[in-house]
Amino acid sequence: MSRINTPAAEAATGATAELFGQIKKAAGRVPNAYAAIGALEPNVLKAMLQADGALSAGTLSKQDRETIKIVVSQTGGCDYCVAAHSQIGKMVGLQPETLRQIRTGEPTGETKRDALIHFVRKLVRTSGTIAEAEFDAIRAAGYTESQLVEISLAIAVIVFTNVFNRINDTTIDFPAVA
Repeated sequence: MSRINTPAAEAATGATAELFGQIKKAAGRVPNAYAAIGALEPNVLKAMLQADGALSAGTLSKQDRETIKIVVSQTGGCDYCVAAHSQIGKMVGLQPETLRQIRTGEPTGETKRDALIHFVRKLVRTSGTIAEAEFDAIRAAGYTESQLVEISLAIAVIVFTNVFNRINDTTIDFPAVA
């Protein structure tokens, strides 16, 4: 059970109700993590959604963005975000076996995806300090310098939700990860 008492999303008013309405329109419901963040700090939720919107307008594929979010969440131990982004990963076309491989660190057989997984894991585990060879490898895999900016933002956004969900012990409202 979540540690922070969160009112029902339907009880929201003002800016929070507006945000929740946008989320519900896009996702069909307000996930527990967004409900808690928005109930407490609607401006923070708005900033997070705007950052995700900037990522959506970028050149990383939806599958790449979900891969990044799963890798960071698995590495950081956020069960909520692993479940959420595994579900979203399925929705954007990642196969169940690929999702399992992303979570476990096994090769997916897709050279570019495997390079992204390795790069993101390395960034997270080393607090962002990487060798020149790591930079060269992600570039050789086909990621542009502009996409490295997007990868950085995707990591930053998911680290925020990982940390919040770990503090809150947010109740998982997504299907269990197999």
